[in-house]
Amino acid sequence: MADRQPIIEAMKRNAQKNGYYLCPDQQLFNDLIDGLATNTGRYGYGSCPCRVASGLKKYDVDIICPCEYRDADVDEYGMCYCGLFVNEKVKNDPSLLGPIPERRPQEVIDVALSAAEQKPNVPDVITNHSKKEKKTEGVKIWRCTVCGYLCARELPPPICPICKAKAERFEVFTIT
Repeated sequence: MADRQPIIEAMKRNAQKNGYYLCPDQQLFNDLIDGLATNTGRYGYGSCPCRVASGLKKYDVDIICPCEYRDADVDEYGMCYCGLFVNEKVKNDPSLLGPIPERRPQEVIDVALSAAEQKPNVPDVITNHSKKEKKTEGVKIWRCTVCGYLCARELPPPICPICKAKAERFEVFTIT
């Protein structure tokens, strides 16, 4: 198992930088950190401890903590899938912690697990096709009106990672 302290420090920095808080339930927090440490030791990368990893980084990049789905989950549910990252409301009321729907597409999960089983019929076309579809379905480009930072996601980030402006300072960016 990897050392816990560097993982804790990295998650604290990431939460602060992105306007989130870490899990207010100390037991759950410790279990999640232990899971990240175990996965880091097992796979060489910290895949989400609440999801099944394939053990092949190229198929698991979307679930390396903090995962690709964190921002959308925190925006919609107040917490990420595993509960490591939460918003202020959940931080102040840990009773709001609970299960949320999986956002990772089933097709991506199936391809990753098939690859882990070393089945020869795992085409890269499926993963590339899935990623292309995901990027075009409902994803907007948001621009921070303060510093010009651009990001592609369903909703603007709660806090700009560059200048720390709040979400209301973002506008949809269009290329004309």
